Amino acid sequence: MLKRLTAAALAALVLTPATEATAGGPVVVELYTSQGCSSCPPADALLGELAEREDVIALSLHVDYWDYLGWVDAFADPAYTARQRAYAKAAGSTMIYTPQMVIGGRDQIVGTKAMKLAAHIDKHKAQANPVDLKLARAGDTLEIEAVPAANVPRGMVIFLVRYTPQQSVKIKRGENAGQDLTYHNVVDSFMAIGKWDGGKPLSITADAPGETPAVVIIQDGASGPILAAARVD
Repeated sequence: MLKRLTAAALAALVLTPATEATAGGPVVVELYTSQGCSSCPPADALLGELAEREDVIALSLHVDYWDYLGWVDAFADPAYTARQRAYAKAAGSTMIYTPQMVIGGRDQIVGTKAMKLAAHIDKHKAQANPVDLKLARAGDTLEIEAVPAANVPRGMVIFLVRYTPQQSVKIKRGENAGQDLTYHNVVDSFMAIGKWDGGKPLSITADAPGETPAVVIIQDGASGPILAAARVD
């Protein structure tokens, strides 16, 4: 796997104007990573570049299956490993790996492939979302409203995601021993808060205490295509 990114590859991602009008709203990019994976730091850095863009919701989900190598990732959650496995199953595979990026709940690539990532993001931006999603924050409460803009599946799942924008860690053991690494948009919780069949407009509230950003994702089932996503800081 690649250990570093070329300047051209980074430019393809970073120089796309974040204010450019998009057909489908922000594109969700999930990075499955681990502090115990020596191939992951370049992908972690790439996600940090994506985190600066308004047209992308970049999420870092740390998995736990590399903890046996000598360093336990404090950000890891078995639920994120299960989510990655579900994506693999949906794609007809039994293999999971790090670093892996999943774009829009559909496209799965090695997390250091910047040019492929840029192409997938552009593809998803060009597609209109079948759901119009709006969020508003009122104190510790999140107001969620959605309406179908096209035909939608009946088994949609509504996820609430909370993340910490940046955290730095000194790795003392394992494959990355001795490195001071910075992680971006580290997911603290990724929980289903409801289901929706699209038969009528959605209007619900959810608890969102604290000051960390909140993301709502409406997805076709637990591991299908992402139909809409929105973020409030």
